[in-house]
Amino acid sequence: MAEFDYDDLEAEGELRAEVAASEDAVTSDIADLALAEAQRDEYLGALQRLQADFENYRKRVARAADDAGDRAAGALIQAMLPVLDAFDLAASHFGDAGSDEAAAFIQSRALLLDTLVKQGLERIDDDGVEFDPTVHDAVAHVEGEGDSTPLVDGVLRAGYRWRGGVLRPAMVRVRG
Repeated sequence: MAEFDYDDLEAEGELRAEVAASEDAVTSDIADLALAEAQRDEYLGALQRLQADFENYRKRVARAADDAGDRAAGALIQAMLPVLDAFDLAASHFGDAGSDEAAAFIQSRALLLDTLVKQGLERIDDDGVEFDPTVHDAVAHVEGEGDSTPLVDGVLRAGYRWRGGVLRPAMVRVRG
């Protein structure tokens, strides 16, 4: 019969205790790692939301600044409309006068209008087009032929659009 060795039993017990301690340490490390990954994912999500919020804020502020600039430019153009009306009236009084002063005045008027057109001003002064109450202000009516659609018969004062929006409707005489 083989003799029982107590040293082997002690060594085996120590080995089992060591393995159990190692398993507990690995389990604890895995739990800590899972907790760290969960925190990392939470922080990453919060950072991504913060970045998206900041980008939206930046775009909103840029849009607001652009809108404020457009409103300021529109207000300036609105204030210049009487000047443009005066230019139109003076140009109509000059007619076909061949003087140097008349030519210089007409050229100055054209230069001002060209500059404003390049910035987004659009003149509303077409005769013979269909009457549109959003861009025309009818102040006179002329009888037309039958049931035809109302047409602009004459422009009494030009209207203006600024970057797509009507600043001032054209004052017109309507036929029809």
